[in-house]
Amino acid sequence: MENIVSYFNTIPSSHRSLILVGGLTFFWLLEGGLPLFKFKYKKWKHAIPNLFFTLTTVVINFALAFLLLRVSDWVVVHNFGIINWLPKLPLGLYVFLGVVLLDFFGAYLAHYVEHKVKPLWMVHLVHHTDHNVDTTTANRHHPIESFIRFFFTLLGVFLVGTPIAIIMIYQALSLIFTQFTHANIKMPKRLDKILSYVIVSPDMHKIHHHYRLPYTDSNFGNIFSFWDRLFGTYRYLDREKLVYGVDVFPDEVKNSNIKDLLKQPFQRYEKSTLSSKIHN
Repeated sequence: MENIVSYFNTIPSSHRSLILVGGLTFFWLLEGGLPLFKFKYKKWKHAIPNLFFTLTTVVINFALAFLLLRVSDWVVVHNFGIINWLPKLPLGLYVFLGVVLLDFFGAYLAHYVEHKVKPLWMVHLVHHTDHNVDTTTANRHHPIESFIRFFFTLLGVFLVGTPIAIIMIYQALSLIFTQFTHANIKMPKRLDKILSYVIVSPDMHKIHHHYRLPYTDSNFGNIFSFWDRLFGTYRYLDREKLVYGVDVFPDEVKNSNIKDLLKQPFQRYEKSTLSSKIHN
């Protein structure tokens, strides 16, 4: 564990880029061999807007990274934050707890708030209006959302008290998991269900991309699934019944165009409608 922490404490930017590109490539290839749905689309054409927003997310996070470092250095020097107020823990447990709590503040809480605050929902809408969810959908976030997510992560670093190594471990895991859970891959249902009791599984997350409520407002987790179970936001829907997108924004052409997607947050507020059939 000491070697892992030491590596992530000074992880080069090139290695972080390799995680992003390597993960996308791996799941892109896996989708070809084990597809959940056989989409009738041109895979590269579908990927273009998604990769554009992935790039804007990377640029924004890179530009603001100094803030993470500053806050992280401050909490370490001042021994501030939840994990620093606890009795001395074994290193492995200290790292695990830091990652778990960052997953709550930086992912679950941010995601939940984006669905409940009207202006933020319209920003987050760009992520949900993909009609063919695959691994490239993972970082399809409007630039405004990239700022929102970053500051939730910053809040988490401050409150949890995480050193930079734990932040880098969390971000690497978060990146891999979001590519994994969005990937258009078909796992055995039983295995997926077992995994979903601890981590967010592909089927569990894709329920969140169903086009109608209450499923759109469920399964907010990114790495760990127990946040949804703990706060009552977990729902189940058989994957054969999934329909991607948002029912009140059905125009697939506009939802695939970078210019229109950039303008989506500034449209009139709309919330997906309630399904007449609800499965817990």
